[in-house]
Amino acid sequence: MAPIQPLALVHTRERAPENLAAWSAQCWQALAAGERLITLFGRADGEKETMVTAVLRNDTGRLRVLRGRGERHASFPSLTARFPAAQMFERELWEQTGLVPLGHPWLKPVRYEGERQERMAEYPFFKVQGEEVHEVGVGPIHASVIEPGHFRFMCHGEQVHHLEIQLGYQHRGIEDLLLRRPPLALAPLIETIAGDSSIAYAWSYCAAVEALSGTPASGESELVRGVALELERVAMHLASLTGLATDIAFLQGGATYGRLRTAIINAWMRACGSRFGRGWLRPGGVRFVIADAMREDLLRTLAAFARDFAQVNALMLGARSVRSRFQGVGTVGTITAQDLGLVGVPARASGIAFDVRTTMPGPLYLRHPISLVTEESGDCWARMKLRMREIDESVRWLTRVLETQGSQLANAMPASPGPLASDMLCISLREGFRGPVVHALETGADGRLIHYKVQDPSLANWFGLAFALRNNEISDFPICNKSFDLSYCGNDL
Repeated sequence: MAPIQPLALVHTRERAPENLAAWSAQCWQALAAGERLITLFGRADGEKETMVTAVLRNDTGRLRVLRGRGERHASFPSLTARFPAAQMFERELWEQTGLVPLGHPWLKPVRYEGERQERMAEYPFFKVQGEEVHEVGVGPIHASVIEPGHFRFMCHGEQVHHLEIQLGYQHRGIEDLLLRRPPLALAPLIETIAGDSSIAYAWSYCAAVEALSGTPASGESELVRGVALELERVAMHLASLTGLATDIAFLQGGATYGRLRTAIINAWMRACGSRFGRGWLRPGGVRFVIADAMREDLLRTLAAFARDFAQVNALMLGARSVRSRFQGVGTVGTITAQDLGLVGVPARASGIAFDVRTTMPGPLYLRHPISLVTEESGDCWARMKLRMREIDESVRWLTRVLETQGSQLANAMPASPGPLASDMLCISLREGFRGPVVHALETGADGRLIHYKVQDPSLANWFGLAFALRNNEISDFPICNKSFDLSYCGNDL
């Protein structure tokens, strides 16, 4: 049986879209049957109509693509009232295309695209009334080197009843920009959409281009890409752990995790010339192989890293001050996480067993499996521990591959992708350190890109952060925020 791929191809000319009502009914039935929404998006189809696409997965990881078409500014019954995981997707669909999800309980702008870009001051914040109820506004400008976003806390004393998060300050028009350049030359842009996930974004893009052009990357190139992705996961989880330790003034953790991250990204630079892995992956393969000298360098780095990482983790997990600050704070239960459609670290920390690498392994992770890591408590403690355990698992995977696959890593020859096939839609996923990065590329009759949809896992998780803070103290916000560690620019595009 062929491995389940983190990818789906649709011949758009051979599969006529349903009308909007039938499409909505199909989505409803699929979600009611237990399928999970991966993404939902739309695009203009001529001057008068809009094409909509929903991508779902079942428990085995198989992807299903449902497409519909309706008149511009038409309406359809909202899925959100019954399936809250659809709420952000439907809001984005409404903002980008004008299609109206009737009955949506929270129909507000996501990032102020197009005509809405000058109306941020008119954002309709939720109001809480009552004696001693007050609001606290934080941002969009913050006191440290951090991306812009506004957080509105509705509080009774120190207790947060509701947090509303307003983003969009970094909207750059990325999706439109990607259509203005040749599809094989997009990697430098793709790598900077969310700069701390350059490898995950680049691999998702490369896999889609290779599928559309019928030019698969070699197994050797895929192995090098896997090494790059796991190094990215280690480095960026370390950044999250550094922030968590610093936020509670656990200085040994903050200093040591930061030092260990530097060792990893410096090794990354020696491998490809960039501390963020930029320029390493390109359609058809990779630009830099891992020769024996580099392989031995990485193995030495990982061996020293594993020793020091175990020691600082023991300090962090054994400190009563850390435990008392993180346990029971910012809790999101399993059912709530499922209902909200959380993905990646917040989902797995709440007991949801979904990771693209294990659920949709493809040939690489089928040949070289990686273990799924979950926690159950769904609080800041669980999200911290999950990152520690995922780092350990990535280091074990990297060490095993580097020790046993030297000849393949050193002989990753790139292919040369040709033109993209016409009238095709490709959905490509890769598990970044935050969660699944989704790219959707659609070609027209001439093989040119007519739509490029990008989705960072943060889009699905911001509402989870807001929910996690309910009935917690406002002083818990920094550690809740860092335990989710979401991307502002990945959301804003």
